[in-house]
Amino acid sequence: MKLSTFKDQLSKLDQIAFQLPDGSLVPSHFHVTEVGKVVKHFIDCGGTERLETVVNFQLWEANDYDHRLHPEKLQHIIELSESRLGLPDVDIEVEYQSDTIGKYGIDFNGSNFILTSKLTDCLAKDKCGIPQEKLKTIPVENQNTCAPGSGCC
Repeated sequence: MKLSTFKDQLSKLDQIAFQLPDGSLVPSHFHVTEVGKVVKHFIDCGGTERLETVVNFQLWEANDYDHRLHPEKLQHIIELSESRLGLPDVDIEVEYQSDTIGKYGIDFNGSNFILTSKLTDCLAKDKCGIPQEKLKTIPVENQNTCAPGSGCC
């Protein structure tokens, strides 16, 4: 989900809820501790230089059970980040603590923001030398499995 879409959905809400891929909700006393612009400049295994930019939200929870982040407050934090950091209208990535810091994509179901699973992938399958029959099939939650050559992964 792009930042503009998130802001549009946020403006229609009375309260904010984030739902994890397993269906459970991030506790309602979460904080958004960071809104940032993350630029990843890298070379893939095929030797192609790449540049990716995402807007990053970091969700965190403490023992502050009385805390509730209201949509207007998050909107203000985003606006401040846009003006000071020059946030572009790109996809949002959400960080949330599990066994380690988990990175999620984001979607919206009409009432909750849905944290979606992210997967690693080879960006240069045509150059990295792994034979097609050796490419790994990756199961995706709540969807069919991803078969090599299917174009889904």
